[in-house]
Amino acid sequence: MQVIHEIAAMQAWSLQAAREGRAVGFVPTMGALHAGHISLVRLAKARAQAVVVSIFVNPLQFGPTEDYSRYPRTLASDCRLLEPEGVDVVFAPSAEEMYPTDAVTVVEVAGLSERLDGQSRPGHFRGVSTVVAKLFGIVQPRVAVFGQKDAAQVAVLRRMVRDLNLPLELVVGPIVREADGLALSSRNAYLSPDERKQALVLHRALGQVAEAAAKGERSAQALQALAEQVIATEPGAKLDYCAVVDPETLLPVADTAGGALVAVAAYFGNTRLIDNLLLDRE
Repeated sequence: MQVIHEIAAMQAWSLQAAREGRAVGFVPTMGALHAGHISLVRLAKARAQAVVVSIFVNPLQFGPTEDYSRYPRTLASDCRLLEPEGVDVVFAPSAEEMYPTDAVTVVEVAGLSERLDGQSRPGHFRGVSTVVAKLFGIVQPRVAVFGQKDAAQVAVLRRMVRDLNLPLELVVGPIVREADGLALSSRNAYLSPDERKQALVLHRALGQVAEAAAKGERSAQALQALAEQVIATEPGAKLDYCAVVDPETLLPVADTAGGALVAVAAYFGNTRLIDNLLLDRE
């Protein structure tokens, strides 16, 4: 497994892979890897002849009061996790390599970027779409794999890929959870033991929504109210948003019969966590 830090070297590797007829599967990450990331690597490996994982803590997607400076940076241990998975390349550029001081171009998916996480974190999805567009241009993947936990991000990037006619398949892997239901996240490491217990309320809320939907409840308003009621039972949870939306447009829906995304975000202490549930189209 190679570790590449320079853009030119990564582009040269990708060009050689193309010459050899090897399709590249790509998993963009910010590091601090866990089993959820590894599940995405395995999806990429099943769909391509070579796998690249990027590890880059992207400053453009963090707001001025967010956790960029303290976000965990664990490249050595991340590489130890990736090597047994048969990853070909870890691309780990510096911020200076990715964003020269004279860079002025950004990529923004208008409308979608202001919804869900984009509403509470202005500029976040502009940073995400800019870095992912750059990474796609550098790595030249045929397949790119993202996690369902970041459902709003998936919607933004799907639209970007479509609108820019990017020649790749975007694959979404299911949420991976701890045994007690907490969605795996690099930010879980910030939680105190008490906050860790409090955070389980998100999974409980989505579980009750799933049960209600299975019994025939189709009203988005009722399902949203149910999730909010469950979250409100946990005093340690500070709700950021709870929404029932179309998974592609992220706009609210009135009825879930056509399929819907139930998305929640909440703070536990200073740590913001997200989770979601997809309701299938009937």
